[in-house]
Amino acid sequence: MARLQQISVCILIVLSSYYPRLTVSQSTVSYLPGFSGPLPFRLETGYVGVGDLEEHQLFYYFVESEKSPKEDPLVLWLLGGPGCSGWSALVYEIGPLYFENVPYNGSLPTLKLREHSWTKISNIIFVDSPVWTGFSYSSGSKDYLGGDIKSSKEVHQFLRKSTKKSCRGDYTKPSNFKCSMDLEAVNKCIAGIYTDHILEPNCPLASPKPKDTVGHGRSLKENSRELLLPDPLPTFGCRGYWYLLSYYWADDASVRKALHIREGTVGEWLRCNRELAYVQDVNSSVKYHLNLTTRGYRALIYSGDHSLSISFVGTETWIRSLNFSIVDDWRPWAVDGQVAGYTRTYSNDFTFATVKGAGHTAPEYKPKECFAMLHRWISHNPL
Repeated sequence: MARLQQISVCILIVLSSYYPRLTVSQSTVSYLPGFSGPLPFRLETGYVGVGDLEEHQLFYYFVESEKSPKEDPLVLWLLGGPGCSGWSALVYEIGPLYFENVPYNGSLPTLKLREHSWTKISNIIFVDSPVWTGFSYSSGSKDYLGGDIKSSKEVHQFLRKSTKKSCRGDYTKPSNFKCSMDLEAVNKCIAGIYTDHILEPNCPLASPKPKDTVGHGRSLKENSRELLLPDPLPTFGCRGYWYLLSYYWADDASVRKALHIREGTVGEWLRCNRELAYVQDVNSSVKYHLNLTTRGYRALIYSGDHSLSISFVGTETWIRSLNFSIVDDWRPWAVDGQVAGYTRTYSNDFTFATVKGAGHTAPEYKPKECFAMLHRWISHNPL
């Protein structure tokens, strides 16, 4: 491939000649349970060995471009979480497939073709690998609270002024008692809000089986009721119900055989596995973004403007820390004559864009707009 593009959560960075020396095993997938007929695109799955002795095996999905595979760029998609599955991005974000959102009847969920798949203009490899942008900058969501989530002037003032002042802009590690109390009050305010998209209903998490809830800083005694009762399932119509379909699909033996998953390597499939035995020794990847962009690699960073989990305010915060000069200040960008978001361009070919009405995983919520955004950017055209 002429170019390699890396995506870290919601970040696109162009690289070149960045291929590590790894051992790769691959298999072609022609049919998938739940999809009628042969796949109309080339899908490959396999394992990449990492570590000094390649003792760790990362599973991947590769989808060839449906346009011009030899000329189109290669997108490397690394999910965050950390520890979320590449299948999640392939189905729910920018891949060629999606689950038909119909009531589950006990048979395998039905897979359909996605209209605005990024694979129509690029090759994409989805790797199950944990990445993170930086904990301190994701806390910008607390600054965002006063914007779209407020019921009165008083609430707005409390969220924006009191908490910001007492915590000095850092909400990850409370530095004083007042900050701790303010954060507790804020968390109570947003307890019933779906943080991935603040305007959508807050449904139960998508998992068909009860989970151990102890690993969230609370004692076994405090969680005794949760451990005795199974987690409620998301109801039909909730976004979480759409995610739930992946659990039923991925845990089917015929699916694992079709995907060439090594027998015995996976127990219950998890969309995001929080218990992987990874040592987290990189708390922020911002310095790597700085290193790449100052070496001449183009970058596109995008954020859904209705996400509270990792808000565009937090993204702006770490972008400001790079100290890049502004080349083209804020302006709207449009799709089909409608404003799709706002964008600002910085030095070093660095572009930031918000996606209007989108949640945390922006292409999942606004596929047409995000497809147009990518197409313009990889074509070196302004958004």
